[in-house]
Parts: sequence; structure tokens; C-alpha cells
Amino acid sequence: MKPKAPLSKNLKAYLAQIGSRGGKKSKRSLDPAQARRMVALREARKAYREHHLDCFWSYKPEHLVRYHDIPWVIDGLMCEGNRLIFEKARRIRRLLKEPPCH
Repeated sequence: MKPKAPLSKNLKAYLAQIGSRGGKKSKRSLDPAQARRMVALREARKAYREHHLDCFWSYKPEHLVRYHDIPWVIDGLMCEGNRLIFEKARRIRRLLKEPPCH
């Protein structure tokens, strides 16, 4: 194995600068409701893929679940799935509910 060449000062400074951004808050500005909707969509897509044979066997496996499909995915999971699948659907549905105001 060849020994590594030493890094230049400029390169070290650049890597230190971009590395320091790692733990800081993302620059994306999503309000909590948008973030919950995004997570609900991701979870609905995941549930559709995981439970396609159990709950959505009559639909194409490559169907891309969109935001407006989430209630349909929840209904399919609740009607056709077992208890664990039903609970997964409840978690997705809960993400779409607006939290109570404090």
C-alpha cells in the first residue's frame, strides 16, 4: 500500500470548513406539518412495497404512491393486513393528523 501524500494547508482548511457543517441544522425550511406529511408519504411508500403481496396484490408492484394515495394505502393496510400491518397504518394515519394546539 502506498503512503498517502500530505494534505495542503488550503485543502485541510476547506475540509475542516465543510466538516463543521455536519451537526448543524439543515437549511431546508419545513414547518412541522410539512415534515409530518413528508414522513407519512415515505412510510406509506415503504408500507406499500413491504405489504404488496398481502394487501395490494391486484395493483402493480411498481406503482408510485403519491400524497393523494396515502388514505388508499392506509385503508388497504387496515382492511387486508394483520394486526401488525394495521398498527403500521395507524401510525401513518396519525402522522397526517394535525397536533392539538397548546
